[in-house]
Amino acid sequence: MNVLLIGSGGREHALAWKLAQSARLDRLYAAPGNPGIAEHATLVSLDPADHRAVITFCEEAAVGLVVIGPEVPLVAGLADDLAAAGINVFGPSRAAARLEGSKGFTKDLCARAGIPTAAYGRFSDLAAARAHLEKVGAPVVVKADGLAAGKGVVVAETLDEAVAALEACFEGGFGAAGAEVVIEEKLTGPEVSFFALSDGETVVPFATAQDHKRAYDGDLGPNTGGMGAYSPAPILTADLAERTMAEIVRPTVAAMAAAGTPFSGVLYAGLMLTDTGPQLIEYNVRFGDPECQVMMARLQSDLLDVLLAVAEGRLGEIGPLEWSDDAALTVVMAANGYPGKVEAGTVIAGIEEAEALLPGGAVFHAGTRKVDGKLVAAGGRVLNVTALGHDIAEARTRAYAAVDSVVWPGGFCRRDIGAAAAKA
Repeated sequence: MNVLLIGSGGREHALAWKLAQSARLDRLYAAPGNPGIAEHATLVSLDPADHRAVITFCEEAAVGLVVIGPEVPLVAGLADDLAAAGINVFGPSRAAARLEGSKGFTKDLCARAGIPTAAYGRFSDLAAARAHLEKVGAPVVVKADGLAAGKGVVVAETLDEAVAALEACFEGGFGAAGAEVVIEEKLTGPEVSFFALSDGETVVPFATAQDHKRAYDGDLGPNTGGMGAYSPAPILTADLAERTMAEIVRPTVAAMAAAGTPFSGVLYAGLMLTDTGPQLIEYNVRFGDPECQVMMARLQSDLLDVLLAVAEGRLGEIGPLEWSDDAALTVVMAANGYPGKVEAGTVIAGIEEAEALLPGGAVFHAGTRKVDGKLVAAGGRVLNVTALGHDIAEARTRAYAAVDSVVWPGGFCRRDIGAAAAKA
């Protein structure tokens, strides 16, 4: 089978790496891809926003499955147009992708379905939002309703911080994403990521992971897209995982189906493990990044078989997914200055030497390009050094040994990814 993978980041490199291991794969294409993905796939010059061009390519290349990695094409309805053209696609419809595309939509769904989540209010003007703030007080969490590229969420400890966040949204700081805001109570507890697959009816758990959002060691500094992750997440016990499925994921899928907008794809539930149990922070409708990297390292089932079953609505025919008993850990190497302004074009070397230290793992490219035959940085998060080990401690040791083999003065990483879990 020929497969087209949409995307260009570390998540997509991990998906390409795993898809390339499938016995069913004939040819893998990627658009636009990156130098790491190019080791597994033929890169094609397609703009995912040009749905007609994507469909035409799929028809001409006899593509049997399209895997959409990032959220923007999903919210824009690429899956709908592919499905209308008779092309199998892994990823939700535009209507179902509202679970990520609109935080207010998801909060309202949770309220109707009795899904545990933080108390909230939705507002489309500053005056009403400020009045609500005066009523509930601080601390609160202020969120731009729409997609804001991982930004647009402020944990405000004071009313002044909350008001500043509201003003940033309503004054256009996040474009159309901030035209409406959600104000939530601040939950307390450890955060964890839970993933499940759904074909619209059947729902199966996928895996757990825990990432590190802050830029610097000790969970200090600004929030980022993620500086590292490990899987499984020991803090999410089997009992808590089943509660998550029973109280959060299954009711969500049932509510979407009842509304006539069935969810097909992967549901990524960001959870807060509170004193009363798991509560939903928010949904993403695609594999997390960098969580995908550690999950792909552990997955032993044929990824192509699984994603095709989801796309064809026969997930119930797939038996339990097979996972390595090993733990996986990834360290994100980011360009100096990230998550602020970074310098592009700094040269990177030592990738082959690093991968030689990663049995069963890989160095995934998240933001690279080739210039005059040299690998250079082309983004904020640039590499994901991903290792397997018998436990988190061993995976961590291997990952950092590989990190130290990468020659890149223009980058940095956190040195405490998985440190607490390794000691537990």
